[in-house]
Amino acid sequence: MSRAFVFPGQGAQTIGMGRDLAAAYPAAQAVFDEVDEALGEKLSALIWEGEQDALTLTANAQPALMATSIAAMRALEAEGVSITDAAFVAGHSLGEYSALAAAGAISLGDTAKLLRTRGMAMQQAVPVGVGAMAALLGLDFAAVQEVAAEAAQGEICQAANDNDPGQVVVSGHRLAVERACEIAKARGARRAMLLPVSAPFHCALMQPAADVMAQALADVTINVPKVALIANVRAEAVTDPDLIRALLVEQVTGSVRWRESVAYMAARGVTEIYEIGAGKALCGMIRRIAKDITTKAVGTPDDVRAAYDTMKGEA
Repeated sequence: MSRAFVFPGQGAQTIGMGRDLAAAYPAAQAVFDEVDEALGEKLSALIWEGEQDALTLTANAQPALMATSIAAMRALEAEGVSITDAAFVAGHSLGEYSALAAAGAISLGDTAKLLRTRGMAMQQAVPVGVGAMAALLGLDFAAVQEVAAEAAQGEICQAANDNDPGQVVVSGHRLAVERACEIAKARGARRAMLLPVSAPFHCALMQPAADVMAQALADVTINVPKVALIANVRAEAVTDPDLIRALLVEQVTGSVRWRESVAYMAARGVTEIYEIGAGKALCGMIRRIAKDITTKAVGTPDDVRAAYDTMKGEA
């Protein structure tokens, strides 16, 4: 029985996430304390008692989701589950940082600071209103690449997230993305909808943010992860710290190849995947990619105990 631990990306954030974990597990509380200290502010207060609009700001959502994921991982570890019980780790966009922190490749404090920097840089890379993202449902990745190319018309429009066989997200200039929605519907897309995001992530418009991250990552220690990472932009396992550093920079403008990443794990014998942190979005995507893989979300103390019981029952 081979398993993987995966970590959610932006959009999963909710007020109150991780609070029950922190109350039930001192190790989980310690994660939020360490993130607060690293950032020099009470991010935990925003996560647990703040306003959803403030939490959703990219500069807050990214470290907040990472903190919640690592708190859940620490709770699992407190019950006796090790990160090395997984064959692979992976994360969707910012979740790749959570995966690396969980696997011991980047320290928790450094990860929090990197994600605060990443969130701010991504927000500042493109003026509000200039860019957009849209989810196209019912077309595969190759079809969406053709749609994006036709919609660009001299602007930026790229297939940004290959989430599952029927959901691909495009990103770029707002007018180009709107054109892509119309073209996609004309080509048989079931739905084409603009997403409520503050910037056009994972496209060439993010190059200023990639430059910022190249500088930020240059000064950070990256260790060999205890478990191989399935990198977003490669959809294959990597462990070399210098390669990981380069791919984290490339990831800012590159496509999140989630469908291929899950298929890669399935082809190497993974039969169960645990989504560690807030929400269940990745579980849904995984089931649509690889129907034989069992998925479980781990975001509450009850989830942690159930996951432990499942793994212990296999041992």
